Amino acid sequence: MTDNDRLMEIMLDVHSGLPRQGPGDDESTLRALSLCTDLPMRPAVLDVGCGPGMQTIALARGTDGTITAVDLFEQFLDDLRDKAAEAGVREQIQIMRADMADLPFGKDSFDLIWSEGAAYIMGVPEAFNHWKEFLRPQGYIAITEICWLVPEAEVPQPAFDFFHGEYPAMCDVPGNLARIEACGYEIIDHFTLPDQSWWTDYYTPLSERIEAARQKYRGDTTAQAFLDDTAEELRVRREFGDSFGYEFIVARLIDPDAPSQA
Repeated sequence: MTDNDRLMEIMLDVHSGLPRQGPGDDESTLRALSLCTDLPMRPAVLDVGCGPGMQTIALARGTDGTITAVDLFEQFLDDLRDKAAEAGVREQIQIMRADMADLPFGKDSFDLIWSEGAAYIMGVPEAFNHWKEFLRPQGYIAITEICWLVPEAEVPQPAFDFFHGEYPAMCDVPGNLARIEACGYEIIDHFTLPDQSWWTDYYTPLSERIEAARQKYRGDTTAQAFLDDTAEELRVRREFGDSFGYEFIVARLIDPDAPSQA
């Protein structure tokens, strides 16, 4: 087993069964969905990097459409299957294992592509450029992306150092909006997730897992280093959360054949 495989094994052990795999909440999901005002009555929706699918279930409840939920990790997809059945929306959701960079769909397959906290894996411009082939004309993309909420020069040094090591491409909100527009989209609207979106369904249960995992992996230096990094992430959020946040961004693919509004 390689070092990366070992780290992935530890990560999945610590994270499996959590309500979410990143900040978010149903209210914010539905608020972003409400910005997609021209969806058909029964939209075809693709949820990329769905994780255990809390937002997938909210999307199913918020539309009469079909939701195709994809993730690379079968553990999370199993969680989604169980939760969707409990919520009574299993028939609306098609669940499949797939790589977000190699999606098995045809051109113009979806009215809306959704990705909470996962587009960064490819990079925001790369995701928006790659996924556009799966969007129908003037289709929507909605993502959450971690952003600086203050000018970079004003970011506290500990927060800057942490995220520069974890995600060097991180930039501010205007920078991300400009990246998306450069890919051929218009920005419909955007808003910052509230602080409780970080804690209620993600960091609070994750902090409990960290404490249990420290005992489980006692003497395992690789696991303890991973847990230290995770604990540091929570500390940075507690102490410097005013300087960064997740921005919900809703954009629409520009139709080059549409009549000009000028």
